[in-house]
Amino acid sequence: MRIHRHRRFKRQLEIERQTFRANERIRIPEVRVVDEQGENLGAMATAQAITLARERGLDLVEVAPKAQPPVCRFIDFKQFRYEQEKIRRQQKTRAKKVEVKGVRLSLRIGEHDRQLRLRQAKGFFDEGNRVAVEIILRGRERQYGNLAREVIMKFVDDLKLEYEITIDQPLSVQGGRFSLVLGGKKHGAPDTESTDEDEELDLDDEKEEEETEE
Repeated sequence: MRIHRHRRFKRQLEIERQTFRANERIRIPEVRVVDEQGENLGAMATAQAITLARERGLDLVEVAPKAQPPVCRFIDFKQFRYEQEKIRRQQKTRAKKVEVKGVRLSLRIGEHDRQLRLRQAKGFFDEGNRVAVEIILRGRERQYGNLAREVIMKFVDDLKLEYEITIDQPLSVQGGRFSLVLGGKKHGAPDTESTDEDEELDLDDEKEEEETEE
């Protein structure tokens, strides 16, 4: 079983998608201008702002279209697009499929085997995966459901000694199968997952921008 993070990532991109209009593609009559040094030049006619930007060898780029009036900056647009595309590619490279790895316990699991399962689960966490912990009861064992729950939760408690544990899927029972799915991150480790899922700026090429505006 796999959780495809890129699907959630794609849905977020559809919501967060941004395009950046530059120069004559900015069809608002007035904009608020910030120059290349970060100085606020105030509101001015868009045509005047474009002329001023070009006098400095730069482009007028709309960076906050929802502001009143929209905010534009003096930027080298080609360099800006290159840098944002580089960031986008790096984020896609870091994004990975998160797998759910299974660890199976038993009612009478010995301490040696239990420690082995703990090491397996920790290894899965360190690889950035989730862990499904399960016990399967057969025949007469099914009358010991409470004991199965205790074995699983004790296993989770031991993992909590080294890892910040999240319950991605609560303990469920299907027939004689008891299972839950965990996420884990070592105490004090940086939250790399949030980096993968940060907002990503998706810059359409100029042809796509023109089609959108039409």
